[in-house]
Amino acid sequence: MMTTLALRQAMLEDAPLMTELILTAFEDHRGKIVPPSGAHNETPDKVRAKLEQGGGIIATVDGTSAGCVVYYPEEAEQMYLGRLAVLPDFRKHGVGQALVAAVEETALAMGFLRMSLAVRVALPGNRAFFERLGYSVTGYESHAGYTEPTFMHLVKPLGKS
Repeated sequence: MMTTLALRQAMLEDAPLMTELILTAFEDHRGKIVPPSGAHNETPDKVRAKLEQGGGIIATVDGTSAGCVVYYPEEAEQMYLGRLAVLPDFRKHGVGQALVAAVEETALAMGFLRMSLAVRVALPGNRAFFERLGYSVTGYESHAGYTEPTFMHLVKPLGKS
């Protein structure tokens, strides 16, 4: 049972930990989405580059690493949220929602007006999660070499509604 959830901004030296969290959390997507998730190819160097471009947040529950997320500017007024990763044992306990809220607060404090992210079409539960948090689908796209849409873009305005 979860008792104490703590969030902290990630440091560059957290890249190996975040890579491990991402690889573990995305493992249950392996073989379920086409093309395969790029998360399976994450490395500490790739995560470090995302942290340098923007930042990241790490969640712990009772001192145990439970999840993480990265974020970086996508447009002048829009921050991108990526690689939301929550370990299976900590799902459905508010960890993902807390990570998303922390990124939104960070982006708003930095002057961004919108958050954006992408979700695979093959993962309707992920889409529903973000829609519950106020994100709306703004379009569909296909990965290179695919004719049908493989992912969708979602956006949420930040600040007072």
